[in-house]
Amino acid sequence: MITADHLDTLEPQQMRAALLSLMGELAERDGVIARQGQEAVFKQAQIDKLTHENALLKRMKFAAQSERFSAEQKSLLDESLDEDLQAVADEIEQATPPVAGRQDKQVPKRAPLPANLSRREIRHEPESTTCACGCQMKRIGEDVAEKLDYAPGVFTVERHIRGKWACAQCETIHQVPVDPHIIDKGIPTTGLLAQVLVAKYADHLPLYRQEAIFGRAGLAIPRSTLAQWVGSCGVQLQPLVDAMRTELLQRRVLHADETPVSMLKPGNGKAHRAYLWAYATGAFENIKAVVYDFCESRSGEHARRFLGDWRGSLTCDDFSGYKALIASGVTEVGCLAHARRKFFDLHAANQSQIAEVALQQFARVYEIEREVKEIATDQRQTIRQQQTKPLLDALHQWMVLQRQKVPEGSASAKALDYSLRRWEALTRFVDDGQLPVDNNWIENQIRPIAIGRNNWLFAGSLRAGQRAAAVMTLIQSARLNGHDPYAYLKDVLARLPTQRVSLVHELLPHRWFAPS
Repeated sequence: MITADHLDTLEPQQMRAALLSLMGELAERDGVIARQGQEAVFKQAQIDKLTHENALLKRMKFAAQSERFSAEQKSLLDESLDEDLQAVADEIEQATPPVAGRQDKQVPKRAPLPANLSRREIRHEPESTTCACGCQMKRIGEDVAEKLDYAPGVFTVERHIRGKWACAQCETIHQVPVDPHIIDKGIPTTGLLAQVLVAKYADHLPLYRQEAIFGRAGLAIPRSTLAQWVGSCGVQLQPLVDAMRTELLQRRVLHADETPVSMLKPGNGKAHRAYLWAYATGAFENIKAVVYDFCESRSGEHARRFLGDWRGSLTCDDFSGYKALIASGVTEVGCLAHARRKFFDLHAANQSQIAEVALQQFARVYEIEREVKEIATDQRQTIRQQQTKPLLDALHQWMVLQRQKVPEGSASAKALDYSLRRWEALTRFVDDGQLPVDNNWIENQIRPIAIGRNNWLFAGSLRAGQRAAAVMTLIQSARLNGHDPYAYLKDVLARLPTQRVSLVHELLPHRWFAPS
């Protein structure tokens, strides 16, 4: 730092240079201070928002009027609130900058794990018991931490024993550090956490049912505790889902679909229709991934927000919510299965001859698609041009002719109009071997959600729905890549605390390998 006394000893030219350097340093410091101030304002706003949400959730939980809900409904709502409260608390802790000298938050004293559970000792000792000074250290004690593990139907306890070694000459103590855990200082192993997540989001078992199942295994874990674990895991797994969305949007071909899910509004005890949107890589893309996005409505704004600046080929149905995307440059790829379904319904209703002819032509197109499913993209496109295009051209001419014969407003007219109105989008796959013939690929990914919806009754809150979408994203993508969701989540939850943020994509289902 240049001082005033030092300036007096300088020549005029040196003084000017020193002053310019000093001004540059001051300007740089002002910039750093300004950036730090902006960051502090942003973080404080985020903390204030989360604190307010936390207060609202607590009021919903502890001031709820039980007469508004049946016993089962109130149970499910309490689960969602407990999950949300823990998730918000974790997010506030992540957003709050560390304070020098501040003690760790007090951890409530928990009851010891039942003595009747079988225990497995895992010892953590230094690789060498020779001190850096050359002296042989002596073992002076140990720390024991017990974690609760679970295999279907059986609880066990892992006893992590970390020996304490002391060097008499250096007066120092050596001990293997505690491994980072997805829930800091928590009792569940990653195996137990994975079991709870898979049971809730893959097997569709609410936490009150899991509490009963665990009770039969020897330890009834309170559903409030299970909910806190789920909330914490949801926050920790979110970066994986964000990374998957980023990779998804790098693909040229995507599928999109949506399905309704009831969402409870605790303020008035009523449920309204929310939607779970699903986006998947194309059926012929080289990676398999699906990302779910839980939203409060079916507005097309949600699809535009999720896809952002992406401008590829989107396979979707005729829902109006996608029209703004198409108008902005996204290429629409129609679903031939939807067009076929119109004629199938028509034939099932009155054995229509028009529908029968159309179904026969659609069947010939799908027969060709089964033959080209596993071949290279260029070959697929060539065969489509040679065999599928003449079939579709003839079908289009036939549809135009039949439309002139049927009366307005009839069921036949509606089936024909659907295909004729969307003909360009429905036949776009003929000119591009990478495009799918229909949207069945994404409908297969959304079917498990529709099946589980019978067990949900409703999503307890928007945050609960978004958390469910995140975990189901990882579970269903693991399935798509041939992985056992339990094994995948167990390994990812173990590795995530020490995984560098820049390398989190290595844990995505299409890149993950089961540990040997």
